[in-house]
Amino acid sequence: MELKQKLALLDDMNRSAEIGGGQERIEKQHSQGKKTARERVLNLLDPGTFNEIDKLVTHRNYDFGMEKKKILGDGVIAGYGKINGRLVYVFAQDFTVFGGTLSRANADKIVKIQEMALKMGAPVIGLNDSGGARIQEGVESLAGYADIFYNNVMSSGVVPQISVILGPCAGGAVYSPALTDFIFMVKEKSHMFVTGPEVIKTVTHEDVTKEDLGGAMTHSSKSGVAHFVGKDEDQTLQMVRELVSFLPSNNMEDAPVKPTIDPSDREESALQEIVPADPNKPYDMHEIIQKVIDNKHFLEVQPNYAQNIIVGFARFAGQPVGIVANQPQHLAGVLDINSSVKAARFVRFCDSFNLPLVTFVDVPGFLPGTAQEFGGIIKHGAKLLYAFAEATVPKVTVITRKAYGGAYDVMSSKHIGGDVNLAYPTAEIAVMGPEGAINILRRDIATDDEKAKAVEEYRDTFANPYKAAALGYIDEIINPRETRKKIINALEMTHNKRKSNPVKKHGNIPL
Repeated sequence: MELKQKLALLDDMNRSAEIGGGQERIEKQHSQGKKTARERVLNLLDPGTFNEIDKLVTHRNYDFGMEKKKILGDGVIAGYGKINGRLVYVFAQDFTVFGGTLSRANADKIVKIQEMALKMGAPVIGLNDSGGARIQEGVESLAGYADIFYNNVMSSGVVPQISVILGPCAGGAVYSPALTDFIFMVKEKSHMFVTGPEVIKTVTHEDVTKEDLGGAMTHSSKSGVAHFVGKDEDQTLQMVRELVSFLPSNNMEDAPVKPTIDPSDREESALQEIVPADPNKPYDMHEIIQKVIDNKHFLEVQPNYAQNIIVGFARFAGQPVGIVANQPQHLAGVLDINSSVKAARFVRFCDSFNLPLVTFVDVPGFLPGTAQEFGGIIKHGAKLLYAFAEATVPKVTVITRKAYGGAYDVMSSKHIGGDVNLAYPTAEIAVMGPEGAINILRRDIATDDEKAKAVEEYRDTFANPYKAAALGYIDEIINPRETRKKIINALEMTHNKRKSNPVKKHGNIPL
């Protein structure tokens, strides 16, 4: 064979790999409002940076006539490229090839990408659109899944792992995304479930649609499985790029600092008025966050789930941080099972990847009731306590109003390792609210007037930040308008913080 023929053969094979399952199937994918795997990868990465690996891999199965059905690439596109000029590894399941099902051969492609990412210290992004295990291969396909799961666990806390669900993801396939750091879904196009509607109907006789069972809105608001939801594929992939911009490439690096013209000493007089004088009146904690971060740019994580707590990424003087904040506008900002778990996972992610934690506190306590107690609020609330106590990154805390009882301790207090603990003059730090305290302390009170007077006395004595400041539990009581400046000063001061927890294999977090 002459050189010209050899080059022509290579071109033919490349073209064949790039067409995947063929033009007809590509058109079917497009007709459903979905892009092909290759289009998705090129959309996600910086133009001209994608380098494909294992483009010519085919399956090795000879059962059920599969030896006559070989397609180059075998249903997964894998390789590396750049997002905002930084290296990332990516794989995308190709639904046009055997429904994107997982074979032993294409599982090996994913495993190779994971191992390279771990070795080179760069994020892994998986674009999922698959019919699940390739039934013709039986246990080989299952073994492929397990190898991927194992690598997910080994990579956890070492390199960021992101899963983007762009079609079906069912059965064993859901556990790889579940092991990764963040899950993105697309409205009405993505579905995740362990067992589908048909099986559920057969076993439990429940009638449920695919969308209600495992759609993006279900997982972003009810189950808490999904962290981000996009209205379409383009928006979702842009959100992935935005998330990556806040993160370091691996656990040995700091997150990239982004130059900003937002002044570090900027004061916000509007902050003087946001926290109401009436301690029972709600306000939106987002207003405080937006006014103190760089350029009002806040990437909220799980915005539709457990809305009594806010978590997300922002920057102060260009430095990325993780923000955790009680939300008085929803359930009075109380801590419950869902909000504790949501925040605990986020805190642990930030600690894994060297992102300082800035915590805004306005918490009346833990949510009372049998549903919470039977659901294990003790255990789940302890997750957040564990996460904050374990975190060794810089921790800056601002108490805006209520910090009552055990919830005060849990929310990154000085006692569990807060580096800089600030409070507004409106802060109330006590075992419980004045009314509840007087009900216990002064059972001898007979009249409403006497009770009101006792409550007022208690409020004056305890419902303020001065007692805590006198004991050194609060480092500084600040003027609200100076919040941004004070946080940035604290972050600069703690920038070179070095703290190690006792040597151990790992702790036993209450799960």
